[in-house]
Amino acid sequence: MKQVRGDQPEATVGATKHLRGGPRTAEMIREAAADLFYLHGYEATSLRQVASQVGIQVGSLYNHISGKDELLSAIMIQVMVDLQAALEESIADVADPVDRLVAAVGCHIRFHAERRRDVFIGNSELRSLDAEAHKKVVSLRKKYEETLRELVVAAADSAEGDVIDVKLQVFAIVAIGTHVASWYKPGRGYPLDDIVDTYTQIILRQLALES
Repeated sequence: MKQVRGDQPEATVGATKHLRGGPRTAEMIREAAADLFYLHGYEATSLRQVASQVGIQVGSLYNHISGKDELLSAIMIQVMVDLQAALEESIADVADPVDRLVAAVGCHIRFHAERRRDVFIGNSELRSLDAEAHKKVVSLRKKYEETLRELVVAAADSAEGDVIDVKLQVFAIVAIGTHVASWYKPGRGYPLDDIVDTYTQIILRQLALES
């Protein structure tokens, strides 16, 4: 398949199975929409294209969704919910504050590499959300950033690190994940483990912490 989004990895349009119905139809609709939003953008994607990709009539979409805006908000909210859950799981059994930060950074980078399609949509289509969904996504982002802030502060305090500006340090960590999502491709270039290890070392050095 031709790559459309510059250095962005390919989406999976064309791989969606055609369904007549059943419990997975709503999930398939969301996946088809995400692929199309990723390749063409939200505004350029029609519900007719989504329905065609899934293999159902346009009218049948409304058995599962109220409109295209619902698909976008569902995708963007879910990626943030999944990211927060992954972060919390990664540090759940880790006691040492520095080790908790290391685990969180690793989770952050891996998630963005492995979910790069959804991350791309989340970063490029915020302006397309309706007011209620926009508020929800921004709230979830703030919650995630606050979790990272707490981890950075705790790690620095426990090991006498040096945080020049906590807010900007958190933004830097977030930006690393977003950047990795823009160029990482499985099996090509840097192995993901090496990317995680190197960026973790960079962040620890920024905080004057020993790895």
